[in-house]
Amino acid sequence: MKILYTIFDKKEDQVKKVKFILIFLGFTSVLITCKKEEESRPTILKGLIFGTSFKIMYTDSDKNYTKSIDSLFYLVNKSLSTYLPTSNISKINNGDTTIVIDDYFLEVFKKSKIIFKETNGFFDPTVGNLVNYWGFGPENIRKNLTEEEVRLQMKFVGLDKVSIYDRKIIKESPKIYLDFNSIAKGFGIDVIGRFLESKEIVNYLVEIGGEIRTRGKRSKRNLWRVGFDNPNTDGSRSVSKFINLRDKSMATSGNYRKFRIAANGKKYVHTVNPKTGFATESNLLRVSVIAKKDCADVDAYATAFMAMGYKKTKEFLLLHKDLEVILLFTNKEGQIEEYSTSKYN
Repeated sequence: MKILYTIFDKKEDQVKKVKFILIFLGFTSVLITCKKEEESRPTILKGLIFGTSFKIMYTDSDKNYTKSIDSLFYLVNKSLSTYLPTSNISKINNGDTTIVIDDYFLEVFKKSKIIFKETNGFFDPTVGNLVNYWGFGPENIRKNLTEEEVRLQMKFVGLDKVSIYDRKIIKESPKIYLDFNSIAKGFGIDVIGRFLESKEIVNYLVEIGGEIRTRGKRSKRNLWRVGFDNPNTDGSRSVSKFINLRDKSMATSGNYRKFRIAANGKKYVHTVNPKTGFATESNLLRVSVIAKKDCADVDAYATAFMAMGYKKTKEFLLLHKDLEVILLFTNKEGQIEEYSTSKYN
């Protein structure tokens, strides 16, 4: 998935444009920051992590924390990356019952349990086997499953079949495959955000592959500003709207670019519905969730909503007023519409 970010910084009526391409599952967005008054420039750190790119901006310090941040990324990967065979989660998935989980794993597991229950199982990290079989996981098997094969795999789906005892993962079946990729990227952002706060940095933006956590402001006069592009399929890019963020996290998930077409012409999307086991798209094309929560939380909700579809998502939001959304969906006539909570209309 290609995501194009453009950073604008105005100074003495000159505009510099810096463009870079990111690889990410689910959506395209444009991150825009503006500077309208003479102030010190923010510290900007960027690089590659979790199979995509990251960008960190803060204005309270000119100290470069790259080494510390790289160390934190390493620890998150060591704990939660299914793409690393030596990580704790990979060893657990391969049947090692001796692994004592670390604090990162424990926090992500507990958050996942909560959101699993809240969403009635629409967010479920045990869907990993099916993600792999449909061709969107680290094993990239790309198998077009029959209904019977899906039914057999569904026996190993359900986070309620996994528990923790004495810091060790207990699975009802060794075939259960844990995959926290739909929450781990947001969690990695939170880890970095907390680190910055420990250094008394209160104005920052952390972005990894489009997921964002903000605190404070971009400058004295400007909030952190984020733009969303239209779901163009012809390769062009155009921005549909902009929003301001302050002390909020945002995560986006989508299926209109991350999918594959099988030899039989059938379309399979990267969001596997944990209630059915199939990689078929709902009528939601893109979901952005915004809240005064950790980025891990909104990351998980965005994944759950893609599986829920438009109607169930709106019903869920009636009971969770702390969540704000921007939903792009297909109506009954096949036309693309947008629904936003009132603040973002």
